[in-house]
Amino acid sequence: YVSGMPGTAITNFSCVIYNVSLMNCTWCAGRDAPGDTQYFLYWKNSREEEETQCELYVKDENGRHKGCQFQNVSIKDITTYFMVNGSSKDSLIRFYDEYIVLYTIGKLTAPLNITANCTGEPRGCVIEWQEPLTSHVENKDCFQYEINIKNK
Repeated sequence: YVSGMPGTAITNFSCVIYNVSLMNCTWCAGRDAPGDTQYFLYWKNSREEEETQCELYVKDENGRHKGCQFQNVSIKDITTYFMVNGSSKDSLIRFYDEYIVLYTIGKLTAPLNITANCTGEPRGCVIEWQEPLTSHVENKDCFQYEINIKNK
């Protein structure tokens, strides 16, 4: 049995990690949630940790929480638990929860220290770079690169 009125739970929940350790999560209010509904995000980043509430909410023009910004995120377990519940004077709000594998939502930074040395024939150009910064990839052979050369 799930408590709370249908249509009051958040929708379109998604998170993305960028710049290695910053994470944004966003959601939309439930279509049938009363106007005074306020939402609260909790997450559990590892089995050892307690569930903690978002520390930095993103709000809409009415002051309703519509997202959360996280800093210094590290990937601890394979899956991370997220739960968003809500409160309203007018009705019970249904909660939403999801398990997310954090390394699947990371946006990689660009490769570092890119250099191009063009010496003409026979070698042509030698392009070198270092792998992107990441918090979780141990095997650097996992990276695949694409070079797009535009002749001007």
